[in-house]
Amino acid sequence: MGDYNQLMARGWESKSIEAQQEDAATRTTPRKPRLSREEAARLRERENLRLSLQNIVQQLDRSQNARRRAMLEQAKAELERRIEELLK
Repeated sequence: MGDYNQLMARGWESKSIEAQQEDAATRTTPRKPRLSREEAARLRERENLRLSLQNIVQQLDRSQNARRRAMLEQAKAELERRIEELLK
């Protein structure tokens, strides 16, 4: 019978945790202002460019081929230019 009581106790404990999690989820948190479609698109584009730039930098760190490095440097400069343009 002791095993049964332990199982019940654990069941009640889980319910309490679930209730606490639900309470935490329903608390009001400061909301971010909604972005317009244009602002959201610019944000997505900037993030995509940033990730691409990060990828290029990683490839540059690993690359030993002079031609490939030159190509990656050009791509990096173009991405940096485009990111700068989006920040204006």
